[in-house]
Amino acid sequence: MDAAVERGTVKFYEATEDTSLGYTGNLDDAINKWSIPGAEPCPTCRKGGGIAGFQYPCADLSSLPAHELKKLSNPWPVPQEEIARLIELVRPFVPSWAVLQPGALLGPITGKGMSRMGQLFMQNPWTLLVRRGAFERLQAAGVRGLQGYPIDVRFRGKPPPELLDLQLELHGQMHPTCLPPDRKPPCPTCGDDSFKLPDPIVLDAATLPEHVDVFRMRDVPGIILVTERFVEAVKRLELDGVTFRELEVR
Repeated sequence: MDAAVERGTVKFYEATEDTSLGYTGNLDDAINKWSIPGAEPCPTCRKGGGIAGFQYPCADLSSLPAHELKKLSNPWPVPQEEIARLIELVRPFVPSWAVLQPGALLGPITGKGMSRMGQLFMQNPWTLLVRRGAFERLQAAGVRGLQGYPIDVRFRGKPPPELLDLQLELHGQMHPTCLPPDRKPPCPTCGDDSFKLPDPIVLDAATLPEHVDVFRMRDVPGIILVTERFVEAVKRLELDGVTFRELEVR
C-alpha cells in the first residue's frame, strides 16, 4: 500500500447532495438506457430485486440483437439462470473491473429533466454528474479517476446543462471493527450478504485506492467516496451541489 494512504495521512469522505442550496433541477423522468433485470426471490433467503450503485454509462449495447436489448430494457425480475446469461452477454461491453449484478445500470441516462442544478449534481446517493466545464476544471486541477459520459436528456429550461455521468471504479471496504458482530454469512444459494449499514462507517485503510480520487465503495456501491484532493479541488474551484462527510480510516 502506498504510504500516502496510511492511516492519518490521507482523508476520505462520503459525497452527498447539498440540499441547502435550493436547486430544483432533477432527472426524475430519466433512466439509464439498459440494465440487468432484477432477480426473482432466492429460494433459500427469499431476497431478490437488485443492488443500487453498479452503473456503467460507458456501455454501448446497441450492437446486440433487438430481442436481447428488449430484455435489457425491462427491469422486471427474472430467474437467476437468466440473470447469469445476461451478465455474460453484457460483460464484453463494460470495463474489466466491473461488477455485474441484478439491477446494474448500463448506457447513458435518457429521458427528460429539469435543469436548475449546481456544478456537481447527485440525482440520488449513488449517481454523481458533473457539468462539462466543471469536469474539465477538475481534470486540470489534477483530480484522478474522472471518467465522464454524456447523458441524453431533454431539459426544460434554458440553456440546458451539458452533464457528464461519472463512471466510478469500485474500491474500499468497511473495517471489521464497525461491522455487526452477529453478521450472518452469505446465502449459500445466491451469495447475498446484505446487512444494515453501520453508523458511523469506518474504512479499512488497506483496501483504499492509491490512483483515483473519486470512486464507489466496493462493499456498498451506492456510497460514493472521495479523497481530500477531490474535496480541496471542489472548494478551490468554488464548485457547488455536493457536500462531504469525513469518514474514519483504520
